Parts: sequence; structure tokens; C-alpha cells
Amino acid sequence: MSDSKNRNVGFIGAGRMATALAAGLISSGFTSADHVSASDTYEAARDSFTRETGAQAVESNLTVVEQSEIIVLSVKPQHVAEVLEEIKETLTDQQLLVSIAAGCPLSLFVEKLGKTKRLIRVMPNTPCLVKQGASAFARGGQASETDASLVESLLSTVGTAVEVPEAQLDAVTGLSGSGPAYIYQIIEALSDGGVRMGLPRHIATQLAAQTVKGAAEMVLETGEHPGALKDAVTSPGGTTIAGIHALEAGGLRNSLINAVSAATNRSIELGKQS
Repeated sequence: MSDSKNRNVGFIGAGRMATALAAGLISSGFTSADHVSASDTYEAARDSFTRETGAQAVESNLTVVEQSEIIVLSVKPQHVAEVLEEIKETLTDQQLLVSIAAGCPLSLFVEKLGKTKRLIRVMPNTPCLVKQGASAFARGGQASETDASLVESLLSTVGTAVEVPEAQLDAVTGLSGSGPAYIYQIIEALSDGGVRMGLPRHIATQLAAQTVKGAAEMVLETGEHPGALKDAVTSPGGTTIAGIHALEAGGLRNSLINAVSAATNRSIELGKQS
């Protein structure tokens, strides 16, 4: 493959996630706008992609495949089989196909494209849209360690990325894929608590969101166990332990564990239907 800004990256599907990834690749220097392209049947999606990234967008999927070394499949799951059927004669063993289509297992790609293709399946999450994503990916087909490193670099332009066995992607879906929704509810609830205690809504929401962001940064930056960081804030007989006691009485931790479990199990169910 070409180096750095000479990499040709194509997106089949020019929606919000594809646009965010393309913008991240370009702004980080992973590649340049004139080496990025996308295809989409919707003109509005093509126009938005070009406007936000400076890269070209066309209607033809085959055009993108023909001119790309890395192809990111970012269509809705129900369209995956149709797209694979369309591109299978054009896609070569030298190209890397990266799928961000939710719930579509690597076995589907092997079935449609054969065992010789280089395949990587990715589970991103929506904070990729603001370059704070938490993504996981799994290798399939003939994808190599070099391919894995390349995809990790690609995804790192919009957040953080880790490699896992494909069997763990359902748990990733339950945790980081669905997780932003859990955190939005926590932020909303904290804001409600602030309003109940007399804070204006806009101030309560701003403080709640920044508190969650700051606490997350503390975990990532210090590398300390969240329990240790919690203890550092919790004085004997103080305000924080009173709040933590209320959270324990309300079953917060149990509810979050159950949420991840329920979402993971639902991801497994949906995968069996694909």
C-alpha cells in the first residue's frame, strides 16, 4: 500500500459516520482529500460528504472500489449483501475491506467474497462524530497484523481503537456501542438533580456534562482504577459518601451492568437474524 498521504481510501456509503471518519483521516494527515472518495445513491449525502471533507463523492460504488486501496463499507446492514454482490468481481485480494455495518459478521463477507479477501469488521460508536470515539475491530479472511495496525491508525483519527476477537464484538456493542446512550441518561439525571437543588437548567447540564468528561479523562490519563479515583474524592462522613450511598441504594451499578448485558444479548440475537 501507498504511504501516508498517498493512501487511497474509499467509502461505500457517505453518511454521518463515513463523513466523520473521512474528515478525521484528512485532518490528521492519515491521507489527503484528493486521495479520499465516497459513493452514495443519495445526492444530499454526497453533497454533505464533499462539503465537510473536501473529498469527491460519486454515485457509483464500483468507481470507488476501482480507485481505492482501503474500502470502508458504511451502508445500512440490510444493504450489505446487495453491495457485496455488486463489488465482488471488482474487489481484489490486494485491497483491504473494512466494514462498519452493524451486526454483519465476517462469515457473511467470506461467504460473499471468498476466503482470500482481506477483511476487518469494526464496531464504532457515535462519539466518532466529535473525534471521541471508542471503537473495536476484528480481523477476518486474510487480514494481517499490518492491516490491523492500519485500521487502528485509521480509527485513532476519531478516538481510540482496540483489536478484539470477533466473538467479543457483541460485548463491545453492549458497552461502548450502546454506552453513549447510558451516559446521556446519567448526564440528564445529574442535571435534573442540579435543577431540583436550585441550579438553572443550562448551568446544571453544562456542569454535569463537564463532570462526566473530566472524570473520564482522569481514568484515561492517570491509568488508576476507577475505584481508587472514587476513594480519593470520598472523605469520611462527607458529602460524596452520602451521595454514593444513595446511588448504591438505587442500584446504579447493578443497573449499568444489566444494561451492558441486555444490549450484548440483543446484539447476539440480531446477529443471528442477519
